[in-house]
Amino acid sequence: MRRALTGSMVGIVLAVGLGAALIPVRSHLSVATVALVLVLPVVSGVIIGGFRAGVVSVIAGFLVYDLGFLPPYYRLTVGSPQNWVALGVYAAVMLLVGRVVSRLETARTQAQNSAVESNRLFELSELLVTDRSVDDLLKAIVRAVRTVFDVAGVTLLVPDGDRLAIAATAGELLSRDELQGLEPLSGVPVRLDTGPVAPESIRTVVLTAAEGPVGILAMRGMEASTEDRAVLRTFANHAALALERAQLRDRAVRSELLEEIDRLRHSLVGAVSHDLRTPLATMKVASSILLDPPTPLSESDMYELHGLIDLETDRLTRLVTSLLDMTRIDAGVLELRKTSVAVVDLVNDAVSALRSALGDRPVDVSIPDTLPAVRVDRDLIGQVLANLIENAIRHAPSSTMIAIEADLCGGRVALSITDSGPGVPDDERETVFNRFVRFDTGGRGGLGLAIAKTFVEAHGERIWVEEGPDGGARFTFTLPLATSTGSGE
Repeated sequence: MRRALTGSMVGIVLAVGLGAALIPVRSHLSVATVALVLVLPVVSGVIIGGFRAGVVSVIAGFLVYDLGFLPPYYRLTVGSPQNWVALGVYAAVMLLVGRVVSRLETARTQAQNSAVESNRLFELSELLVTDRSVDDLLKAIVRAVRTVFDVAGVTLLVPDGDRLAIAATAGELLSRDELQGLEPLSGVPVRLDTGPVAPESIRTVVLTAAEGPVGILAMRGMEASTEDRAVLRTFANHAALALERAQLRDRAVRSELLEEIDRLRHSLVGAVSHDLRTPLATMKVASSILLDPPTPLSESDMYELHGLIDLETDRLTRLVTSLLDMTRIDAGVLELRKTSVAVVDLVNDAVSALRSALGDRPVDVSIPDTLPAVRVDRDLIGQVLANLIENAIRHAPSSTMIAIEADLCGGRVALSITDSGPGVPDDERETVFNRFVRFDTGGRGGLGLAIAKTFVEAHGERIWVEEGPDGGARFTFTLPLATSTGSGE
């Protein structure tokens, strides 16, 4: 109504203003020229206020045309028949022009509205296209609805058994009474549509997907037009599909996670049992012989059996300690106790700890005297060396040498352990460090290498395996150099 009134006033003012401007020169103007000029008020009135305003503008132009430009002037009477024809043609043409302009303006407005609504729907739907978690998607839905439709508050409720639970909110929260009114068991009927309601009322729209309702959007203070309601219904359908997709994706991820946990559990049991079986079996045999020897044992035999039990006990202790440390590193609760230490001291400590296991096997240590110190957790890196040396002991013939070398490499110390065993095939050099892997073909793997990789990477370094210069396997890992600021810690 206000729009039509504004258009009418504009049409009247323009008609009067143009007439007043042309009256001083009317003697030089033809009747047709004046009629063309008075088209402007009609077009302006129609554009601003619609066809009704155009009709008012036609009437105003008719009166200005008659009173100011058709003799006798300033009277409603018309002196000649041709002037009557001019007035009639003017009125008919202006009405047609008003109708045409009105329809064009209506079409333009509808096109603009359609473009705006499409743009709004695109903005809304774009939020649903990207992969999001269910929680993030729920929050995005309520924020988008509140922003695009400019409502006071939006609440998204999802089924939780026989009840509705609040999943996400934006703006004003629903009161307890309003929430109870939306409960399925409340007995209060709820309008699940987007029809016109009072501004203070709660508007609800259900989100329905292929498997059924997945939620309800409750909005406060939404004075929506027909176009707004259509966009909201479309968005509700899109949101339901996106929410259903996110829920299905989360279920698939949980299923894959459970499968991975089950696979790791089986792998852990297999790997731990394999690494524990050998020392436990050795200890059991030695202790059984000591308890019930088949023949009298000499003092040297008893010493050897006791030493074997002590050796395997140390090996089990290192394994269990390393497993616990690896678990704490994964959980982020193990703090590395870094100190500056010479590489040769690390190697000597590891070789000394494994002297019984090495037996008569030769070990060649080649470390330059000028090699700078490294800054590491001494216990963890010592365990890395011990695991790699034990790996070489198990897979290389007893008479062959184990070579331990260290040198500078790209601002770091590269420490390598080389054996003369069967080596590691190219296709297994990445997976050999995987946790709990053990190859059915008898290849290397197991807890020792997985623990070594975890401890090295905890220092921000890397470990790899390659073929040795004379065959066999060379395991190499890097260590950070000690700095002047950290050497005293």
